[in-house]
Amino acid sequence: MTDHYAALGVPRTASADEIKRAFRKLASQHHPDKGGDTAKFQSIQAAYAVLGDEQKRAEYDNPMPQFGGFGGFGGGHPQFNDIFAQMFGGGGFGQQPRRNHVRMTLYISLLDVAQGGRKPVSIGTAQGQSTIEIDLPLGLNDGDNVQYQGLAPGGQDLVVTFRMRPDATWERDGLNLTREHTVSVWDLILGADVTVQNILGHTLTIRVPNRCQPGTVLRCRGQGIRDRRGVQGDMFVKLRATIPDNLAPELLEAIEKYRQ
Repeated sequence: MTDHYAALGVPRTASADEIKRAFRKLASQHHPDKGGDTAKFQSIQAAYAVLGDEQKRAEYDNPMPQFGGFGGFGGGHPQFNDIFAQMFGGGGFGQQPRRNHVRMTLYISLLDVAQGGRKPVSIGTAQGQSTIEIDLPLGLNDGDNVQYQGLAPGGQDLVVTFRMRPDATWERDGLNLTREHTVSVWDLILGADVTVQNILGHTLTIRVPNRCQPGTVLRCRGQGIRDRRGVQGDMFVKLRATIPDNLAPELLEAIEKYRQ
């Protein structure tokens, strides 16, 4: 089994915050857009997809025994029903007969969630790999299942389970997104208009009020993720501050006079 803790360089006792910090640091270092190794970047993403989720981490740390029989399963258990469907062509106890289908898991990015569109996927067949295109519904959540009728080989239905790749820039809460943005300390003190990009890459101008503290969160309404019903979340910008390196001595003296 892949050691996700080793992939992120953290101990098994690491806290959620330690895991998040390690992921962000490694994802930034190894991002392919910065010349990083794609395979290394993907292993980092896969590790955080498990360890960054409390329930998935618990399942990873304490794996369940492999399925070895029918003991303990009721008629409604999906694995139990699948076996009976194969044997008798039905849909399991208490279910209507169903069409044959092919299942697959597809990892997608947060940008895929936000913009939707069509995406090519490869399906293994007896004749080799077959590539088709599927429509991505807007606002997908991790673990969502979508059924595409007749798209699998032989006219079978294709059932896709969508999993979310971690994102080094954005944090998601439902349809809302949060990112950090660095401004100068003067912008926080005096106020300023600054530009940021939303998840779709559109540039927005936001106003930083004067006398802001580092860590202030600004809200951009309607700039989050839109779902298939047309409901759209908000974007939140958390401000971080930098101090210029070339502060004049007289400025430091003036600041010193106002130190409390």
